[in-house]
Amino acid sequence: MTNPAITSGGMVGEGKLEYFATMGAHAQQLTARYTSLVNKGAPSLPAACAAMAECGLDYPLIAKPDIGWCGFGVRIIRDERELQHYLIAFPRGERIILQRFIADEGEAGIFYMRDPDEAQGSLLGILLRHYPRVIGDGVSTIRMLIAADPRLARLGRDGLSEPCCDVTAVPGDGEIVRVTTIGSTRVGGLYRDASAAMTPALSAAINHVARDMAQFHVGRFDVRFTSMAELREGRGFTIIEVNGAGSEAVHAWDPQFTLREAYGIVFAKQRRLYRLAAKMRARGHRPIGIIRLAQLYRKQRRLIRQYPASN
Repeated sequence: MTNPAITSGGMVGEGKLEYFATMGAHAQQLTARYTSLVNKGAPSLPAACAAMAECGLDYPLIAKPDIGWCGFGVRIIRDERELQHYLIAFPRGERIILQRFIADEGEAGIFYMRDPDEAQGSLLGILLRHYPRVIGDGVSTIRMLIAADPRLARLGRDGLSEPCCDVTAVPGDGEIVRVTTIGSTRVGGLYRDASAAMTPALSAAINHVARDMAQFHVGRFDVRFTSMAELREGRGFTIIEVNGAGSEAVHAWDPQFTLREAYGIVFAKQRRLYRLAAKMRARGHRPIGIIRLAQLYRKQRRLIRQYPASN
């Protein structure tokens, strides 16, 4: 109800393409180029290649499920062979997004909320995602370095994630190697609060994007960027994904916060969300029913277990 154009307002079970579909020309211009197709396994390869050619996509690219969560099913695809393997492993009848790979090292999640009675929204927080990395010693393989790191040791154990690099390689002494494409905490990523980077210029830039999305009031913009200085100035970023009402205030995951402080951040976000929902309901928007919400949740959980391992 907080985002009426999105399934469940973005609480659970919505598709990433739903957000893109609400975007006007300005928001689309700032979003990484993408295409999509309903998967039919190996026979989908010609259709996927044709769709890529039509929108100007080339390798490497990112393949990910339309209905996803926490990076499940997200993989970097380097060539046609890898794309075919992804299509074969992906559930039939479900939609896949193919998106331009943004090589920028910086990734931020920018949390936004706007009262429907106000013309401008505000930024509630910013997080920086630090990707899982190992530091070589000139002797150990990447597999050994991963196993020795408490944050990374669980990588690949659940069958739903795996390293994106050659784990048999031996990095040189002091060499830093990024081991996953995604930065989720479930694969050993680290979240850092960067709310100090909120500036009027960045707030204005995100407002411009959000107001170019139909009936969008609350969510998190996941962006890639090269320079923190440029991000503060509200430029030099590319949107890779948008999340709705269910997106976490993930800057609360920064280890610098005490448990009390982290819960305070989460509860503050939820209080604002409830107030927003009450205003939307007063305007005639109906909340999703508990049965429908449970159905969407079960479908999302079922699909996550069927997706190819993220890398």
